[in-house]
Amino acid sequence: MAADAPITQDVLTIPRKMPEGPINLVGLTRPQLKDALIAIGTPEKQAKMRVNQLWQWIYHWGVRDFAEMTNLAKDYRAKLAEHFVVAIPEVVSHNVSADGTRKYLVRIAGGHEVEVVYIPETDRGTLCISSQVGCTLTCSFCHTGTQKLVRNLTAGEIVGQIMVARDDLDEWPAPGTGTGDAGPRRLSNIVLMGMGEPLYNFENVRDAMKIAMDGEGISLSRRRITLSTSGVVPEIARTADEIGCMLAISFHGTTDEIRDKLVPINKRWPIADLVEALRAYPKASNSERITFEYVMLKDVNDSDEDARRLIKLIEGIPAKINLIPFNEWPGAPYERSDWSRIKAFADIIYKAGYASPIRTPRGEDIMAACGQLKSATDRARKSRKEIAAEAGLG
Repeated sequence: MAADAPITQDVLTIPRKMPEGPINLVGLTRPQLKDALIAIGTPEKQAKMRVNQLWQWIYHWGVRDFAEMTNLAKDYRAKLAEHFVVAIPEVVSHNVSADGTRKYLVRIAGGHEVEVVYIPETDRGTLCISSQVGCTLTCSFCHTGTQKLVRNLTAGEIVGQIMVARDDLDEWPAPGTGTGDAGPRRLSNIVLMGMGEPLYNFENVRDAMKIAMDGEGISLSRRRITLSTSGVVPEIARTADEIGCMLAISFHGTTDEIRDKLVPINKRWPIADLVEALRAYPKASNSERITFEYVMLKDVNDSDEDARRLIKLIEGIPAKINLIPFNEWPGAPYERSDWSRIKAFADIIYKAGYASPIRTPRGEDIMAACGQLKSATDRARKSRKEIAAEAGLG
């Protein structure tokens, strides 16, 4: 493949036939919103001010009804209502785990469904959001990867997941309240670790995260947003330049032989190429470090030798290693590593000077844990034997 070839997938972001009716303002960037307002007759000299006003109503105060946007003239509100809507994904179901984890099944255009998970912790509240309907990567340990890719999410559908959670958490400040006056944030962090590969939907993910980071709206720091990729190497530098958020890598294997089976994208961009791209990321994005996600699979990638290889591979990269006990799902071809093995692995990494937290499984009772997400519209189970054969383990 040519070095400058675009990273694309044969998948559309939106249905081939655009739905008729008002334009949804959620997901439009500031320039796009300005153009949309000018197109309905807003004087160009007023457009920037109107963008700022609408932006605060939609993303800071969470208002969806133009009639409630009281610093706009009544006739202008009526014009907005005639041409636009402020719409977010529909919540189909809402489950709460015994540990407080919340899982939302939300419906988007075309009747498709994706899952969103909110994880409360003592010092933060993390929202795990999706970037695609399904996934094309077919990582053999991941439940989501057994669902076929349907399409990319739009920027509005991505940022809309954040708005869904803020609705449920009752976290929109009262109109007139400034950003700094709203108190502690229950939703303080975002991770793009839900359904899909974010870097295969780069533009929409970028635009949605720019909206989330905008100081006059949802106002999350770029250091509170983590994008997780399986290793779309050519887009990593672009992520540093155009988003600048924290980066996590679904690593999971220390040899190409094992990683090819666990994360098939490795066949296109092997470990050596991936690590080379990662070495430049912290400096380019001004990120403190990269997170290496490493799922612990019994007798597959959990040996002392694997731990030592991992240390050697990431030498010189500011990093922490998140060790993830495998979250089992129906038909999974793997088992979770024994706790004694996970702790021994973590100890080797810690003694080498890297943080090596063992992630506490959350939301397993509602299938909301890492690697368990899968749309309710595609619950057909492959057999353990079929999945193992696809992973090259049969």
